[in-house]
Amino acid sequence: MPTGAPTGGVVLRRAIRGQRGRVIAASLLGMTHQGCEALVPVVVGVVIDSAVATGSSATLLRWLLVLAFLFLVLSTCYRTSARITEGTGELAAHRLRMELAARVLDPRGGADANRLPGALTSIATDDARRVGSVATVLSYGVSAVAALVISAVALLRISVPLGLLVLLGIPPLLWLGHLISRPLERRSETEQERAAQASGVAADLVTGLRVLKGMGAESAAVARYRTTSRDSLAAALRAARSRAGHEGAVLALTGVFIAVIGLVGAYLAMDGRISVGDLVAAVGLAQFLLGPFQLLTYVNAELAQGRASARRIAEVLASPVAVEGGRAAPAGPAAGHLALRGVTFGALRGVDLDLPAGSLTGVVTADPAVAADLLLCLARERDPAAGTVELDGVALTGLDPDALRRAVLVAHHDADLFESTLLENVRAGTDGATTGVDATAAATTAVDTTAVDTTAVDRALTASAADDVARLLPDGAATVLAERGRSLSGGQRQRVALARALAADRPVLVLHDPTTAVDTVTESRIASRLRAMRRNRTTVLVTTSPALLAVTDRVVVLDDGGVRADGPHSELLAADAAYRATVLA
Repeated sequence: MPTGAPTGGVVLRRAIRGQRGRVIAASLLGMTHQGCEALVPVVVGVVIDSAVATGSSATLLRWLLVLAFLFLVLSTCYRTSARITEGTGELAAHRLRMELAARVLDPRGGADANRLPGALTSIATDDARRVGSVATVLSYGVSAVAALVISAVALLRISVPLGLLVLLGIPPLLWLGHLISRPLERRSETEQERAAQASGVAADLVTGLRVLKGMGAESAAVARYRTTSRDSLAAALRAARSRAGHEGAVLALTGVFIAVIGLVGAYLAMDGRISVGDLVAAVGLAQFLLGPFQLLTYVNAELAQGRASARRIAEVLASPVAVEGGRAAPAGPAAGHLALRGVTFGALRGVDLDLPAGSLTGVVTADPAVAADLLLCLARERDPAAGTVELDGVALTGLDPDALRRAVLVAHHDADLFESTLLENVRAGTDGATTGVDATAAATTAVDTTAVDTTAVDRALTASAADDVARLLPDGAATVLAERGRSLSGGQRQRVALARALAADRPVLVLHDPTTAVDTVTESRIASRLRAMRRNRTTVLVTTSPALLAVTDRVVVLDDGGVRADGPHSELLAADAAYRATVLA
């Protein structure tokens, strides 16, 4: 874990500290509510001794008014406290979710390493909610302790032995409750881990459902999910048994303790050391104590689960970054001269490559790992193990990752679409992105063939042939797409994703296989339009598509992790058999 990284305890304290004012207010109201509730049996005892035993109607009426006042105060405090505590938990969970989102979206990356998207979703929802619940129940715990103290003081006034019994008996009970909660804490953490894993596998399964069906691999995928789901169920059942055992054991302990208080009170009354009213008050307080003890049991269980969830959140927040953040920003506007100097990373082996500003370069490789590692280095999602990648003569390691990505856009082959309108998806990478009514209105204009709008978004829609996709949709570019664009075909999704990359209008654009699912006629049209739109802007096409490679200035062939050939597409086709086999396969 990095130095200074938050731990589970730090996450819990931060969640509570952020809601300190609300927790204090709720605690004060809860203490007032519990105090009034504890005084009810005491007042009833006084009524018996001073009014019922003496037959005084005036005294009876006076104490009944006192009781009415107590009930008014306790009910008001309860309602107000409940509103504050629920809001406290929601706000604490919200702040944690925002903190997690900021870490996951950190340009330096690293938070998603070895974690499925569904697992991160589970942490940001279920675990954040459980940690938020700690802020909620904290005031409950303070109120319960206050109720026990008030009850002990009241019993001390009735009888010193009764008061001492409560005061001396509460600490051991609380300590035993803490010991009993430890198995619950361990099993709760395991439960959340298994649930997150099952959620991640389910999301992964749904995402690749179409591919799985095409491969006939549904049974294997279902078997994988069934195994994960059963593990999650087993962990949940173990946690449920621990919680039931915890609550049952604590309830049994408190029941015995309250019975002892009642028996001692009855003995003192029979011995004449306390009055009948005092006995009623003592028994009433003993019964009342069951509520605070049950509340403490609930608080203890929530704290155990909250601590487990806080550790999981801390693991994400403390994830080491994938790349260290530089401080410099690319000289604006960036010319777009890219250079790789002896780059070694993954499948790349000492790659030297010069991509002049304004050039349109194709990169061909038969090894998917080489393409993937090249994209990671160009996007600075990873730094090379050796060598440097430069933009306009400045090493990428010295540039701020966020500022760098405003100059260099790497559009991966598997880029997802969002659940919003087609136009909002295309505008997502532009500085003038809009949403809602404005975007819907703009979408109607964007696909109007009579419009004379010449914005980057319109040019991108045309260059990628995504305008054809919009014309086929019910509401044109204002049509809301399904999650990840599943309402579109594979080729349509690729065209919209390409339009989004082109609309961003970055000085450097790297595209990875942007047209693999597009028909050849449309692909040829896209190739010529793409060259026209990206004229004098550095563009890199990592692809084996003959149509796209035909419009490039030059093609670089990577083989065995290094540069094997470099030249125009037509010359390589004629002279290089391996290149010809790769491109025309």
